[in-house]
Amino acid sequence: MRLESKAPSDGPLAEKWDSHKFNVKLVNPANKRKYDVLVVGSGLAGASAAATLAELGYNVKCFTFHDSPRRAHSIAAQGGINAAKNYQNDGDSIHRLFYDTIKGGDYRAREANVYRLAQVSVDIIDQCVAQGVPFAREYGGLLANRSFGGAQVSRTFYARGQTGQQLLLGAYSALQRQVAYGKVKLYPRHEMLDLVTVDGAARGIVTRNLITGAIESHAGHAVLLCTGGYGNVFFLSTNAMNSNVTAAWRAHKRGALMANPCFTQIHPTCIPVSGDYQSKLTLMSESLRNDGRVWVPKAKGDKRDPRQIPEDERDYFLERKYPAFGNLVPRDVASRNAKMVCDEGRGVGSSGLAVYLDFADAIKRDGLERVSQKYGNLFEMYEKITDENPYEVPMRIYPAVHYTMGGLWVDYNLMTTVPGCYALGEANFSDHGANRLGASALMQGLADGYFVIPYTIGDYLARIPAAPISTSHPAFQQTEADVKARVERLLSINGTRTVDDFHKALGHLMWEYCGMARNAEGLRYAKAEISKLRAEFWRDVRVTGAGAEMNQTLEKAGRVADFLELGELMVDDALNRNESCGGHFREEFQTEEGEALRDDDNYAYVAAWEYRGDNQPEVLHKEELVFENVKLTQRSYK
Repeated sequence: MRLESKAPSDGPLAEKWDSHKFNVKLVNPANKRKYDVLVVGSGLAGASAAATLAELGYNVKCFTFHDSPRRAHSIAAQGGINAAKNYQNDGDSIHRLFYDTIKGGDYRAREANVYRLAQVSVDIIDQCVAQGVPFAREYGGLLANRSFGGAQVSRTFYARGQTGQQLLLGAYSALQRQVAYGKVKLYPRHEMLDLVTVDGAARGIVTRNLITGAIESHAGHAVLLCTGGYGNVFFLSTNAMNSNVTAAWRAHKRGALMANPCFTQIHPTCIPVSGDYQSKLTLMSESLRNDGRVWVPKAKGDKRDPRQIPEDERDYFLERKYPAFGNLVPRDVASRNAKMVCDEGRGVGSSGLAVYLDFADAIKRDGLERVSQKYGNLFEMYEKITDENPYEVPMRIYPAVHYTMGGLWVDYNLMTTVPGCYALGEANFSDHGANRLGASALMQGLADGYFVIPYTIGDYLARIPAAPISTSHPAFQQTEADVKARVERLLSINGTRTVDDFHKALGHLMWEYCGMARNAEGLRYAKAEISKLRAEFWRDVRVTGAGAEMNQTLEKAGRVADFLELGELMVDDALNRNESCGGHFREEFQTEEGEALRDDDNYAYVAAWEYRGDNQPEVLHKEELVFENVKLTQRSYK
């Protein structure tokens, strides 16, 4: 299999997207109503894509396992959304956003995709303002910006600490408008369990009604997977508990390649784990690092109240090591350094697995009211969870799994290796390389949904017949039978261990051996242990209840089964990549100063894995990355 990015090969980088838009095939407005598009997921990518495609005239079905599209996990995003509008007149530009993103991703992303993302970022803000998104504004009325990690300019637009919520409500309003017009049909509480292919092309999906348990088939001319990331493979993450990999993984098993699965982002600013009973972790927005200073005591084992530790006995380690960027280094750098000082015995809190995020200087400089205006809701959330007042006592933070840069491989049109099957937002791998810059997830989700897929899907649909597709085709019947057999198998095991027990065991292996730091020995151990755990799961898991009813244990079991398979592939991918880059940190490959050490001669490629059958090793395909507009250099934030 040869991977074709389909990015324009000729012309300047800045002109590639405009050139591509002109050259793609178009669907006549009168013909758009003949095509059915299935959108799986209702977050920023899914809602924006469904609304926009419906407005263009396509018939859209939108599936969400939530009771309402506005419950999608995008609503939990806090800090902001990047855009190169340069309102601050501080030197920002489309090219600088492109460069920061490529560099922040440690040179493991496709140039053309990243530049396009920077280009359309400007339009995203205008779109959202038109929808009524209440971005923060300066006194004169201009939209406000703040800084985020990996940049030396202020380009992040925000709505206090609720940016994801407000952006999703904007996309949701656009979606509901099309629902009211009859151009979008919503399917709440439906989970995609398989992809239906006919003659190698995506022609529909099989879902389970989460209320009744009914297995249903839905046909369409194209399928858009907008189902988010797979961070919950680690069990504990900042993701919503229902976030999963199932839709993407089942598409993978139908022929869609999975790219760079080991590229996982560990967010440095999360509330630390406080006990074995926890089922998820809570993010504290990266925006807090604008004004909060990260530090630990200089002395090991110093358990004094942080307010009693004098200034000269504190180590502001990010400011010390990275004077140019300070506390706003990228997430992978900040996370590794937090782990490093904790490993040295200088971590704080009862567990020793935390560092301080201190706002005393900001409050003294700007006043409590100003700090409250910017971060008040985040401070309130922190206090409710920890029972500590961050206005008076420094926050305690520690890295946690947050985002996945890996995902289904897509070309420049966002199509997977299965014709007619697209992946948008966090479900694909395309725009962030080995590390995502803060505030760029919302940017990518909306870019894909509002401004990319409306152009590129037409190029595919214009080339296929508009004749209706029927679920009576044998391929639908076979896929339904496969789904029902899998459900029955899970229900028939009647073992002794709970689904959560297996999920926690998998999460422990992934965090310890394929988390912030990895090495070959640990990865080989994890591979063997996950394989054993997977076999035990299918022998001893206990799934109570029945299939033809609401059954959340059954839902979890299907998702954990997919996580177990994905976990093995993540370990394989990490073992294959004998270098360190971004969120993939192999301890054997680091500089003398403990920074990631890339091997551009051998690993400047996208690793795309092909499923070849149960219990069979996956086959690696490579998309070589060519850099014509940036120079490959060792990242430095000093």
